[in-house]
Amino acid sequence: MITGAADDDPSGIATYSQAGAQFGFSMLWTVLLTYPLMVGIQVVSAKIGRVSGHGLATNIRQHYPAKLLYAIVGLLLIANTINIAADVAAMADALKLMIGGPTQWYAVGFGVISLLLQIFIPYRRYVRVLKWLTVSLLAYVATAFVVHIPWTQVLINTLFPHLSWKPEYIITVVAVFGTTISPYLFFWQASQEVEELQANPQARALKDAPEHARGNFRRIKIDTYIGMAFSNLVAFFIILTTAITLHLHGMTEIQTSAQAAAALRPIAGDFAFWLFSAGIIGTGLLAIPVLAGSAAYALAGAFNWRNSLELKPNEARGFYGVIAIATLIGVGLCFTPIDPIKALYWSAVINGVISVPIMVVMMLMAAHTEVMGQFVISPRLKVLGWICTAVMAFAVIAMFWSLAQSY
Repeated sequence: MITGAADDDPSGIATYSQAGAQFGFSMLWTVLLTYPLMVGIQVVSAKIGRVSGHGLATNIRQHYPAKLLYAIVGLLLIANTINIAADVAAMADALKLMIGGPTQWYAVGFGVISLLLQIFIPYRRYVRVLKWLTVSLLAYVATAFVVHIPWTQVLINTLFPHLSWKPEYIITVVAVFGTTISPYLFFWQASQEVEELQANPQARALKDAPEHARGNFRRIKIDTYIGMAFSNLVAFFIILTTAITLHLHGMTEIQTSAQAAAALRPIAGDFAFWLFSAGIIGTGLLAIPVLAGSAAYALAGAFNWRNSLELKPNEARGFYGVIAIATLIGVGLCFTPIDPIKALYWSAVINGVISVPIMVVMMLMAAHTEVMGQFVISPRLKVLGWICTAVMAFAVIAMFWSLAQSY
């Protein structure tokens, strides 16, 4: 649930809002397509963590060249930090829309609150906070029902969309894919399985305790199906809400989630505006620790540092140091003249590029007996994972093609 909900962060909300505003109902099909792909690759990452007892970075360090590891982790750290900056800025803009006041200092407040929660609250208590924050995303489902929806037309357009080969349409499809299937989610999912192991003194990696495999695999499967369904349901309703309001009223250019919220107000009313804005803040508070935490897990795994949100700061200084630096740099970028939209675009480019080699390595690890022992993934999951990898590779190629066309 946490991984899926974090996927709908403020930058994701901006992408989905732009898709709905610019292309209306014809973008709803993307959510159906990405769902099984998300499920497949997230189940793979969860199984790697639970079976091996290590996160993705540690497994890459143990089984693959150091240059590959450092390249992936370095790019992930850069992309996540930029994404944190964009999310903090979006949360601050949303709060300013709601109550007025200084945007930059709101950004500082959100960043500091998130950082303090991660550092000083043990994992078992902190994860409960994150789980409750997922409820904030239901605001986007509620917002859609504030306005009239022609459900028959929505269903037809979802199942039989009007596709286009125009560059702007392809770029938006690529953006939705890149926003939905992101590398930081792979690292977070695997690391959370390791956190669950460490939080339970009786639990062991499944390679060492195969008798526990059946129950854990069933839990991972159910949890991932539900979590990714929740994520895509919210994405569907964000696209639907902006399509039924902004697109039908000729407002086709939305660059930020805060702009989407502001544009809703004169069309759908104050209630829709407040729900949409509150959702931006709630999902931002959920996404920032996932972004900073996944970067910290990756770097700690690369350099063999102790890493766990259950540990105290003095027991895992490097791990918490990465969380602090990534969060504070992200907040600091809000005080620079850097255009957050361009920064977010380039972070999406980096995420898209590094997702493909990470997914290739994950699929190879998941079929490797040295990593998975007797629990190498099934042929069906292997096919689904490789299809997801191929789709992302195609998206990256399409992204570079669109970049070439724009110059």
